[in-house]
Amino acid sequence: MELSTVRREEIKGIVTGILEVHPGTMTLTSHFVDEHDADSMLVLEILAALEKTYNVTIEQSDLGRMVNLQGVYDVVAEVMTPVADAAASR
Repeated sequence: MELSTVRREEIKGIVTGILEVHPGTMTLTSHFVDEHDADSMLVLEILAALEKTYNVTIEQSDLGRMVNLQGVYDVVAEVMTPVADAAASR
């Protein structure tokens, strides 16, 4: 599933809000830990917020991919595909 521009902006807002950084300072590839001083608890908070906001389940094994905004977009797109498929089949 390709994420819409609106969905990407929502996700970026969630991430930058949790990390307490200005959205303009975050690029697709800026590393949360190295460039935005995130720790593992903040990354878990991002995961939980995305699960709650989009009513999806993200495996903790995917945390290793969620090191930057592009990684978060990729993971969310993958977990939303089954949700979208299930909704379409109803």
